Amino acid sequence: MSDPHEQSPPPATERKGSLLRTAQAVAWSFLGIRRRADYARDVAQLNPIHVVIAGIVGAALFVAALVLLVRWVVASGVAT
Repeated sequence: MSDPHEQSPPPATERKGSLLRTAQAVAWSFLGIRRRADYARDVAQLNPIHVVIAGIVGAALFVAALVLLVRWVVASGVAT
C-alpha cells in the first residue's frame, strides 16, 4: 500500500525543468554515466518532450561534428 501523504510526481505536461538541466541530463545520458539518484530526480522534474527534443538536437550536433571532423582530416591529408 502506498503512503497517503506521499506525493506523486506531477504529470509530464506540468513538469518544469530548466533548459540547462535538460541539456545536462541528455549529455550525461549520451556518455552513459548517470547516478541512480540523478536519474530519479530527472524523471520527476524534467518534461519528457523536452528531453526527446534535446536528444534529437544533441544527436544532430554530434553527427555534424563527426562530419566536420572527417572532412577536416580528409582535406588535411590530401594537402600533404
